[in-house]
Amino acid sequence: MARGLRVIAGTAGGLRLVAPKQARPSTDRAKESLFASLGSGPVDDAVVLDLYAGSGALGIEALSRGAGRAVFVDRDRHAVDAIRANLATTGFTEQARTQASTVAAFLRHPAPEAPFDLVFCDPPYDRAAAELDAELTILAGAGWLAPGATVVLERRTGSPPELPGGWRVGRELAHGDTLLVVATV
Repeated sequence: MARGLRVIAGTAGGLRLVAPKQARPSTDRAKESLFASLGSGPVDDAVVLDLYAGSGALGIEALSRGAGRAVFVDRDRHAVDAIRANLATTGFTEQARTQASTVAAFLRHPAPEAPFDLVFCDPPYDRAAAELDAELTILAGAGWLAPGATVVLERRTGSPPELPGGWRVGRELAHGDTLLVVATV
C-alpha cells in the first residue's frame, strides 16, 4: 500500500488505496488542489478517462465526488490489479472498466464509453514528448471528447506539454516538482 494514498472526499472519502511499487501517485495536496479548482461542474455525472492510471486514484476520486462512469487505462498488470482492488475497496467496480493496454493502443480504437467529459493524463515523467503529443492529438480527434471537456495533464514542473489546437489552458497548478495543467476543449 502506498503510504498515505487515500480518497480525499465524497462517498468514499478517507478510504485507503493501494498502488503498484513503480507508481508515482498524485499527492493528497495536489489532488485536493486539483479538485477544488475543478469544482463540481466538470465532475458531476461525468464520464471519466484515466490514462496512465497507476493506482486509479484520480479517477476514483472523481467517482467518489459524483462522476457517473470511469475507464482506467494502464499497461502494467500490477497497476491494473491495484486499480481493480481500489475499485472493490471503494465500491465503484460497477461504475468502472479497467483496460490493460498502452495508451497509444487504447486510443487506436473508439471506446464505447466515449465521448469523455473529464480526462486525467498522468504519464511517467520520462515519457517522450513526441509520444505524448501524438497521444494527445489522437485524443483531440473526433469522438473522444465531449464538447467542453476538461483534460488534466500532470507533468514535471518546467516541462508543460504541447496542447492540441483548440484546447485552452484554464489554469496551471504547481506542487513541488509536479505541474497540473487543466485545459478545456
